[in-house]
Amino acid sequence: MSDHQVDKAKRTWLVASGCAGAVGGIAVAVPFVSTFTPSERAKAAGAPVEVDISSLQPGEKVTVEWRGKPVWVIRRTPQQIEELKKLDGQLADPTSARKPEEITPMESCRNEWRSIKPEYLVVVGICTHLGCSPTDKFVAGPQPSLPDDWQGGFLCPCHGSTFDMAGRVFKNKPAPDNLEVPPHMYLSETRLLIGEDKKA
Repeated sequence: MSDHQVDKAKRTWLVASGCAGAVGGIAVAVPFVSTFTPSERAKAAGAPVEVDISSLQPGEKVTVEWRGKPVWVIRRTPQQIEELKKLDGQLADPTSARKPEEITPMESCRNEWRSIKPEYLVVVGICTHLGCSPTDKFVAGPQPSLPDDWQGGFLCPCHGSTFDMAGRVFKNKPAPDNLEVPPHMYLSETRLLIGEDKKA
């Protein structure tokens, strides 16, 4: 065997063992690096979610996911805010007093708007009856499955529960409670943090 053949065999051996070492190193590094990103379990457990509301126009809604649930951020129009005052007599629980620890966990949302700022509503988009997702019915006026004096809100298509623009359930509906207000806070005028409030 010549010196040239030995060098070639040695080079092949070195390249092969170097590749095997690199593959082993990557196999060890990938699980380690992946621990730096939140797992699906951590997200489902309730990691806070940041929402940019700078482009949300009056009458619009954005949906984000928190703890595996849809959370709606709705920018109400001045007319929708004004109408809230007139609905108390038609609502099952206008002040969210029945189960305050479950329905409105934040003192700053214990008002007629059920929100920190009257303009923005933040609620979990799941009906409190059987867990269906209500649909938007923001336009006022007579519509199928809604009263003739409808002022805007949400309709659960499963069993007909209706909610106003503050997520408050109307009387004599299957849903036992208002839509849940999740913990949240404003990081700035245009950024919301859902899943955490100042007391957390």
